[in-house]
Amino acid sequence: MEAGEGVSGTTSTPTEEMNGAGNLMDFLDEPFPDVGTYEDFHTIDWLREKSRDTDRHRKITSKSKESFWELIKSLLDAWSGWVVMLLIGLLSGTLAGVIDLAVDWMTDLKEGVCLTAFYYSHEQCCWTSNETTFDDRDKCPQWQKWAELMTGHSEGGGAYLLNYFLYVLWALLFSFLAVSLVRVFAPYACGSGIPEIKTILSGFIIRGYLGKWTLLIKTVTLVLAVSSGLSLGKEGPLVHVACCCGNLFCSLFSKYSKNEGKRREVLSAAAAAGVSVAFGAPIGGVLFSLEEVSYYFPLKTLWRSFFAALVAAFTLRSINPFGNSRLVLFYVEYHTPWYMAELVPFILLGVFGGLWGTLFIRANIAWCRRRKTTQLGKYPVLEVIAVTGITALLAFPNPYTRRSTSELISELFNDCRALESSQLCDYINSPNMSRPVDDIPDRPAGPGVYTALWQLALALVFKIVITIFTFGMKIPSGLFIPSMAVGAIAGRIVGIAVEQMAYHHHDWIIFRNWCRPGADCVTPGLYAMVGAAACLGGVTRMTVSLVVIMFELTGGLEYIVPLMAAAVTSKWVADAFGKEGIYESHIQLNGYPYLDVRDEFTHRTLATDVMRPRRNDPPLAVLTQDSTTVEDVEMLIKDTDYNGFPVVVSRESERLIGFVQRRDLTLAIKNARQKQDGVVSSSVVYFTEDAPQLPLSNPQPLKLRRVLNLSPFTVTDHTPMETVVDIFRKLGLRQCLVTRSGRLLGIITKKDVLRHMAQMMNQDPESIMFN
Repeated sequence: MEAGEGVSGTTSTPTEEMNGAGNLMDFLDEPFPDVGTYEDFHTIDWLREKSRDTDRHRKITSKSKESFWELIKSLLDAWSGWVVMLLIGLLSGTLAGVIDLAVDWMTDLKEGVCLTAFYYSHEQCCWTSNETTFDDRDKCPQWQKWAELMTGHSEGGGAYLLNYFLYVLWALLFSFLAVSLVRVFAPYACGSGIPEIKTILSGFIIRGYLGKWTLLIKTVTLVLAVSSGLSLGKEGPLVHVACCCGNLFCSLFSKYSKNEGKRREVLSAAAAAGVSVAFGAPIGGVLFSLEEVSYYFPLKTLWRSFFAALVAAFTLRSINPFGNSRLVLFYVEYHTPWYMAELVPFILLGVFGGLWGTLFIRANIAWCRRRKTTQLGKYPVLEVIAVTGITALLAFPNPYTRRSTSELISELFNDCRALESSQLCDYINSPNMSRPVDDIPDRPAGPGVYTALWQLALALVFKIVITIFTFGMKIPSGLFIPSMAVGAIAGRIVGIAVEQMAYHHHDWIIFRNWCRPGADCVTPGLYAMVGAAACLGGVTRMTVSLVVIMFELTGGLEYIVPLMAAAVTSKWVADAFGKEGIYESHIQLNGYPYLDVRDEFTHRTLATDVMRPRRNDPPLAVLTQDSTTVEDVEMLIKDTDYNGFPVVVSRESERLIGFVQRRDLTLAIKNARQKQDGVVSSSVVYFTEDAPQLPLSNPQPLKLRRVLNLSPFTVTDHTPMETVVDIFRKLGLRQCLVTRSGRLLGIITKKDVLRHMAQMMNQDPESIMFN
């Protein structure tokens, strides 16, 4: 009904005049606050949001022809999307830079302190020193370990134990602060955030999940959690942080704040910016948003995601948190091509990644389910403290687990140059070696390499086990970095094994064609890179975006084929044991109403099998178009918890007129009682264009046509469920009415569809908790 339109025409019947309906203003001509909004833990109606945006756009376009000022306003409206993207990119890039710098400093604080400036990390402290040699670049008098600072001794058992004790103490302090802040100020700041972001982008409302408090607490606690040395990363939570930034800037523009569908377009682009700054991979970020998190991704959102990711990456590059003029910590340059025969170990690493992904998902979900269903879930602080204590106690003795996971991956990816001081590069050099620095031939492994291999094998077992218990605790915890660490360790071990085989057995048929004595054949760092991609793919089931992120992350453009081979193999192997990745599994565990586009529905059931009411249920709760009173409506709202009600001509005919949302109905009646005289409990509510003919003694009727959806989506009772599922998926429906020859038979909601699908797959339908 258009604004300013009366309830009836100029020819009023005497009855209407006596009822005061002739000059009765339909109070809904003035839109009142909150109409068309949604309650917490409910699904949005994509079709309704789309049509509302089309109406808004049409109105702005027609107004822009009226005056120059209106034209300026329409141009500002058109540009608001790009402005939001610019702001998201700037803020998420800045926050990522600050987080990187803070994590660097606080991770080193567990081991020692810089005497010249306490806010310098170990590396920054030794940069400024004039007394550092290249071989001992990590040792400088300005940086002192805690034992040296307190007792004056840097060597010996006492100093080691004191450093050990303080390392554990700092780790416990950081994790205690993180879990306490999350628990007190922002419970939604825990976890990775990606399962919830996926659910929100599919149209679910979780109020406060992307709020200002969540943004602030997640940023602070992410630094604390990563610095505590737990087996978790900051990459997943950075996507959550970027989406919080997106939500924050949406509230500045009514175009986005008042339309949940448009808001989700912004959040899709924000997710791309999050991955862009997490990995320094702008294109990978856009592909990640498209492949992994977004539900509705029009072309316009693709361009905007690209722009947001670009601005975010540029901002991070300006901050330069790693001091190497790169966006990432893991930048590598390999000087040896890969050979076809190496595809065999690469594919084996893919198989390992798929198996590890399956093991991790099953074990982690079992542990998280145990946490939810037992007493364990009631003591989140104690759980975090216990896991941090165990992690720190076991991590300190091993140099590969003591350092931050990002540094570990960086070292595993590195190629051994002539001046490399790492234990992994302790090869026995030939006395007459006179080659250029960049092309060192394969050499026999020295004692340092064998020691490193043992330590890496122990680190691998430790990471595999501890990550299962860490992911899902009540602190911000990403999964990308721990998964990559597991793969990189396994890959480096395989790489060194292949390298030594090639050196000692270069006459074997597999090595004879491409590995001559004195040549640089095998790059162990490349194997670490491939292993990291395989394990990350096994856990998340990403393919395209994973490969792009990996080569943007490392700069290893010519190694796309090994990365693709490993990513595809790991996905195939993991999919053989179960289709869900870790994020989908957590969505299922939490009972969110997420209809995955990748799920196939092949069962031969009909709409009539799924619709409610079922055979023994009470009849469907409906409203009639002009014979229900305000009291009847209020009683219906009070006695039921349905999200909306079909409107029919009469209870006898059950001819469908439209559908009205519960929230809109409640707000409309509340507003009418406040603003419109004569509305009482016995007033008739009508949804027709003209007021019904009523006796003179009746109170003034209430017109609610404006909140009625006159074009609800309907299917017939014999529509196959395969089609219904497809409709819900592609149109993002909230509910769909079932009719036969125009008569209303029942209703199917998104929750009904998900429960039916769960039932068909022999899962518990009651696990779907929300609508």
